[in-house]
Amino acid sequence: QVQLVESGGGLVQAGGSLRLSCAASGFTFSNHAMSWYRQAPGKARVLVAAITRGGGSTDYADSVKGRFTISRDNAKNTVYLQMNSLKPEDTAVYYCNAEGRDYVQKVYYYWGQGTQVTVSS
Repeated sequence: QVQLVESGGGLVQAGGSLRLSCAASGFTFSNHAMSWYRQAPGKARVLVAAITRGGGSTDYADSVKGRFTISRDNAKNTVYLQMNSLKPEDTAVYYCNAEGRDYVQKVYYYWGQGTQVTVSS
């Protein structure tokens, strides 16, 4: 059974830090690119950060560049999102995402259940 379980969310003051974790199971973690998305109330879910299967390349939304860092540990089947200098506009539910390709190269996705991050001003 595929599972992505996020943890580490919570309430933090502006300027503070949080580290999100996403523990994966039920699939070959190292064969999947991993991403973090977020969804604020009344808004669409958007990509925050992504990392390739081996961890050699990362990408970030402009709004978090220089503040957030995505990383992964393939030995622990876990992806992380270190969030520094948090702002109230970072308040959202954060979702872990795994992207893979099947035997005909069709893309598929797995999603976690989300973890709430609230940044107070």
